[in-house]
Amino acid sequence: MFLYYILAAVAGAALALAIYILVSRSASKGRADAIIEKANLEAESIKQQKILQAKEKFLQMKGEHESFVSKKNNELHERENNIKSREGQLKQQQADLDRRQHDLDSQKGQVNALKNKLDAKMEECERVTAQVNKELENIAGMSAEDARKMLVENMKAEARSEAQAYINDTMDEARLNAAKEAKRIVINTIQRTATETAIENAVTTFPIENDEVKGRIIGREGRNIRALEAATGVEIVVDDTPDAILLSAFDPVRREVARLALHQLVIDGRIHPARIEEVVTKVSKQLEDEILETGKRTCIDMGVHGLNLELVKLIGRMKYRSSYGQNLLQHSREVANICAIMASELGMNPKVARRAGLLHDIGKVSDQDPELPHALLGAKLAEQYKERPEICNAVGAHHEEMEMTSIYAPLVLVADAISGARPGARREVIESYIKRLKGMEDLAASYPGVTKSYAIQAGRELRVIVGAEEVSDEQAARLSTDIAQRIQDEMTYPGQVKITVIRETRSVAIAK
Repeated sequence: MFLYYILAAVAGAALALAIYILVSRSASKGRADAIIEKANLEAESIKQQKILQAKEKFLQMKGEHESFVSKKNNELHERENNIKSREGQLKQQQADLDRRQHDLDSQKGQVNALKNKLDAKMEECERVTAQVNKELENIAGMSAEDARKMLVENMKAEARSEAQAYINDTMDEARLNAAKEAKRIVINTIQRTATETAIENAVTTFPIENDEVKGRIIGREGRNIRALEAATGVEIVVDDTPDAILLSAFDPVRREVARLALHQLVIDGRIHPARIEEVVTKVSKQLEDEILETGKRTCIDMGVHGLNLELVKLIGRMKYRSSYGQNLLQHSREVANICAIMASELGMNPKVARRAGLLHDIGKVSDQDPELPHALLGAKLAEQYKERPEICNAVGAHHEEMEMTSIYAPLVLVADAISGARPGARREVIESYIKRLKGMEDLAASYPGVTKSYAIQAGRELRVIVGAEEVSDEQAARLSTDIAQRIQDEMTYPGQVKITVIRETRSVAIAK
């Protein structure tokens, strides 16, 4: 009985479960149908919207296409009208060309007719001229060639006579006007300030104890003073000035070499040509060492370190160079300090600015590429000796001869202007004076066989020393004329310039 109840309960539970499953499936199917119907409605709505959007896009693109086609049609019509207009113009030009060609053909025919007539007249003239020449030859008793030669000789003699007369008249006029012209030149020279500036910057006074020392310096027949001038390139002026000799040269290094050499010679007491050459060579080496020491001391004072040794030498040479009457080393130190101060105020690196300011004029003391502006030459040297690009640009651009790419370039430009433009800093005339003398020396040195060239007497004389093995006496004479002609043609100078070419032969033997 108990088992029966259990089975009945199980059967009832199974039946209830089956009824529940059937009812659940029926409800799920109803909900699924509702969802599907709703999805179909939404899909139909989306479909209608997309169709409407596609129609609108189509209508928009159709309008744009029609507008584009209309615009292109208008352009084509306009081009067609232009082409028709050009065709009309070309047809008109072609008609004009045809008419001109017809006119030219007509004129050509007329020219040919005139040419034929002219040829006939020329033949007739030649025939008449030959007949006349033959009659003249019979009358004169000589041929036409002989008569022509006689006429040429007569004309040559007349031309020589007239030329000589013109030369004599010119010489007489020059003699008459020489005194007047000389006075005018002297007055103009006095009125200019170049003389005083040149004396201050191109003359060194060497003190001596007495006239006996002055006589030993001059030597027998002036041979010592000539040897000293030839070795140093400095003009030594010995006049009535008591206890002093003047050393004149536009190059301060040469004057310093001559001064030191004279000092050693006077102290030593042995003054003769061989000793002079020995002392000058020794002093030149000492001065090079002093120039290097000056450069090193300047770099230490300015706090500029790590410079190439060649740049240090160039800085030392600035001590013996003036720029428009202003000492170049002092000017460079001043520019360096101004650059450093401005850089500090602007929040820049003052050490880089000071370095650029100190190096900005090194191109003025270098012997490389004399035709290159000193700013560009300075930039080239700085780049050659491994300076930083901003320093190279600052050096090369301080006269705006290259594009400024460094922030330090305007500082150097302004500092250079401040140092050079202040009242009393510079004298313009001395710079052109020195350039003129340097140009004369470079011109003479450009000839083959020239070993040395010196401009002396304020540029009124140019002494050229040539090698005896390379230049003969005849070539030396021709060389002086050639140099004089080039100076006359290529340079501007006051008064006259005397060119002296020196050719000396020395034979040396040593007894052992």
